[in-house]
Amino acid sequence: MLKKVSARTRAELVSTIVARYESSTRNEKSRILDEFERVTGYHRKHAIRLLGVDASVLEVGATPPKARKAARAKFYDAGFVSVLVVLWEAADRISGKRLVPLLPVLLPALERHGRLVLDEGVQAKLLAVSPATVDRLLRPARSEASGGRKRRRAQSSWLKRRIPVRTSGEMKDSPIGVLEIDLVCHGGETMAGSFVHTMVLTDIASGWTECVALITRDGSLVVEGVAKVRTILPFAIQALDSDNGGEFINEHLMRYCDENAIVLTRSRPHQKNDQAWVEQKNGAIVRKMLGYGRISGLEAARCVARLYAALRLYVNFYQPSFKLLEKIREGARVRKRYLKPATPCDRLLAADAIDADTKARLRAIRERLDPIALLQRIRIEQRNLADIAAGVEKADAEPVATDLDDFVQALATAFRGGEIRPNHRKSRRQMAPRTYRTRPDPFAEAWSEIEVMLVASPDATAKEIFERIRSEQPDRFPAGQLRTLQRRVREWRRRAARELLALDSETTTEALRSVRSCVSLESNIPS
Repeated sequence: MLKKVSARTRAELVSTIVARYESSTRNEKSRILDEFERVTGYHRKHAIRLLGVDASVLEVGATPPKARKAARAKFYDAGFVSVLVVLWEAADRISGKRLVPLLPVLLPALERHGRLVLDEGVQAKLLAVSPATVDRLLRPARSEASGGRKRRRAQSSWLKRRIPVRTSGEMKDSPIGVLEIDLVCHGGETMAGSFVHTMVLTDIASGWTECVALITRDGSLVVEGVAKVRTILPFAIQALDSDNGGEFINEHLMRYCDENAIVLTRSRPHQKNDQAWVEQKNGAIVRKMLGYGRISGLEAARCVARLYAALRLYVNFYQPSFKLLEKIREGARVRKRYLKPATPCDRLLAADAIDADTKARLRAIRERLDPIALLQRIRIEQRNLADIAAGVEKADAEPVATDLDDFVQALATAFRGGEIRPNHRKSRRQMAPRTYRTRPDPFAEAWSEIEVMLVASPDATAKEIFERIRSEQPDRFPAGQLRTLQRRVREWRRRAARELLALDSETTTEALRSVRSCVSLESNIPS
């Protein structure tokens, strides 16, 4: 029945029945509703709402007014958002899914060091907020803030035969202590010459990551870097998995691993997914902090080393990361499920393979760490790297906020400045306005005739003039040149208007001078 009754008819029916429905008894209202449902097809509750409107506010044929919902008060006000922005900046602008698991660790750390004081209501909201809400509230701040190498020659076959191959499927369930190792080049747009490299080691089980600055690419330096990392890791290295580069597939590293009971494996050639864990850290940590520019020289290498000294604590204690739980293939579609984001430190604290003394040391280190101080140190070293790369002298370098309180205050508004990392900013080239033509003017020879037409007919449009000259010389000007003539005519009229304004200004000035001279003469006449 609903399809046979138009919307206007239903509205007229409502305005007609509502008065009778209002004055009817309970039983009569029930019969009216039954009949109204059959005619209109409305749900009974909707019919009750429609007929319950006061008849005095309805005209014949008018649609009954809809009840306005009361505006709901905002649960997360501007003060909460400003605090969330500060925490987002303190966590180096990570996503909401990673920021929410970090808040129970980050808030006590900031309060212990007096960096942030919150009332109980705001703190309760922060601990209860969802990742989707965090991303939604931070969307304006994020929006405002936003602004190949050849393969080396294969090593000798006997080295590769001694080092077994491990695939990504064999590595996914590795215990703590199985690390992937890779080298990140900081050569910029060219691989020529000597430049700084970063050696990255990532524990597959916990995600714990260590970065070591190497002055150049050399197998002996790789061994020294691994030895240095072993002294600062909170667990023992059981195995190292590398790619097939010559800096790893060599006698130096193989001998070192044999002497220290470390299993050395390698990935398959041309299969980067075999090293997916360390490759992800190459982008999320190294490239994020150092960018893609060229870094070379001893001073730059020292600066990178100082940056990594602060970065290892910041990343491993205050940067949650995802970990794949399972991957299910359904035909051509792959569904992935992830564990709750957690920091590498939290994963080590939850692991049974880590002894109680090591866990106590990790907790003690986390209690002493100030994430804001670590972030400030990272920003200072990034500024130094940017100055070294640009060749800026220390006297001319941009001042860096060394006061921690000033740095904390700047976090609330840092997103308005765009890119926060000094070594990622690109200076815009100031190009002088172009005053020359790149193509010959097709109307150069006919412009005198066109100018006569413009003077004779000031109201004529460029299209009318173009059709007139095309009718006289149809083969000379193709139809696609109309836009060019329109630009030329617009420029001519603007130039003529400026000349007219200049002429009016000169005429007005001369008239004023004449008036002033007459007034001075009259004032000199004796009375």
